[in-house]
Amino acid sequence: MDGSFELLGSAPPASPLVLSVPHAGRDYPAALFAALRVPIAALLPLEDRHVDAVALAARGVETMLVQRRPRAWIDLNRSEAERDPRIDEGALPSAQPNQSAKLRGGLGLVPRRTGGSSELWRRRFGADEIAARIAEDYRPYHDRLAGLLAAARARFGIAVLLDVHSMPPLASGAQLVFGDRFGRAAASRFVGRLEAEAMAFGIRSAINTPYAGGHILEAQAAPARGIHAIQLEIDRSLYLDGMLEALGPGFARTVAVLQRMLAALEDEALGAGEALAAE
Repeated sequence: MDGSFELLGSAPPASPLVLSVPHAGRDYPAALFAALRVPIAALLPLEDRHVDAVALAARGVETMLVQRRPRAWIDLNRSEAERDPRIDEGALPSAQPNQSAKLRGGLGLVPRRTGGSSELWRRRFGADEIAARIAEDYRPYHDRLAGLLAAARARFGIAVLLDVHSMPPLASGAQLVFGDRFGRAAASRFVGRLEAEAMAFGIRSAINTPYAGGHILEAQAAPARGIHAIQLEIDRSLYLDGMLEALGPGFARTVAVLQRMLAALEDEALGAGEALAAE
């Protein structure tokens, strides 16, 4: 455990592939309970429920960061600028002339609501409270992730970030969504390998719809410098029980799918790295 997140694997990384699990945290601070105006169960839709267990079971030598603070406390996949003035006294509306759709919907740096739920908090948070969360729980994760990717790039000539999330079942029927910010975050060959693995398991997948990748990809990806990043969304019904609460009968198969995907990404990265080294 390193502050509010856990680092698994070696540093520098033993693989060009680095894993991140930013939304599965369940370490709810006492201050969060004190500020809630709704039952704690109302926060569960914000969790990428137990997707950390899938990633932990699937990883081999890959270095991985797992956030332990919950998304309700602070959302690592939002920009520091996405501060909601309705609950954050340090947010300046004048500094946000064009609020993102997520922020307008209550899903900013500190979520104000979950989907169709009512307001989550009893009060607005002081500017110093949010500044402390940013300093203690947000920036250390991003800084460590950036350092790991830089180290992997230095060692292998290339680095690939797989940012692992989960999602509720989609009406489209897609059970895996690969987000590369419409080609800006990763070379298309990496998503192509992931698509092929999904197809091999008979799992329907989609690219960038409805999840194209959030701030972690925006902040960390630099394909022109050999740092690629992909956001992976896994349908929770693949690995949870019928209530989407506890691990279910599909857990082992989902782990096997992710293992194949990790191997495919590493193979693609090492092949590209060898090609770069030969030039």
